[in-house]
Amino acid sequence: MTQGIRISGFGGQGVISAGILLAYAGMVDGKKVSWFPAYGAEMRGGTANCSVVISDDEVASPVVSRPDTVIVMNEPSLAKFEPLIASGGLLLINSSLVTSRPSRKDINVALVPVNELAEQLGTVKIANIVMLGVFAARTKAVSLDALGKALPKVFKRAKPELIELNIKALQKGAAYN
Repeated sequence: MTQGIRISGFGGQGVISAGILLAYAGMVDGKKVSWFPAYGAEMRGGTANCSVVISDDEVASPVVSRPDTVIVMNEPSLAKFEPLIASGGLLLINSSLVTSRPSRKDINVALVPVNELAEQLGTVKIANIVMLGVFAARTKAVSLDALGKALPKVFKRAKPELIELNIKALQKGAAYN
């Protein structure tokens, strides 16, 4: 199994940290991983995306040019990354912010209101984590357990109550499926 993932959105939406968390969770699950970030000219408010590869085998390249899954957190990312998805791949769209709909018919699409789901838990800041819960449940590329175990490793300064909130966000996303 090899899963190539692109995560994209505005700087400040936690796109890069979601990629790090996903890669770390892959390691917790005993997989080979790579993570490769890309930033726009600005950080917060500019575009950000990252490539993550999770595989049973050695990862040949950190660049994901034909992703199996694309996670789109904002409108401009849909137009940019929809054409790259491998046929039969998965497109996860933050329907809270993305009003356009994909044109391709050869991919699987999930519209997920992650901002609203995160707000139900108290803060929109965990929308990226909700989306990772959706990703884990749909693809099985990483386990929810591994994502939960990776949280305190990736967010070393987070207080226990914040880690617990993020675990609830993962579970909420997984249950949305």
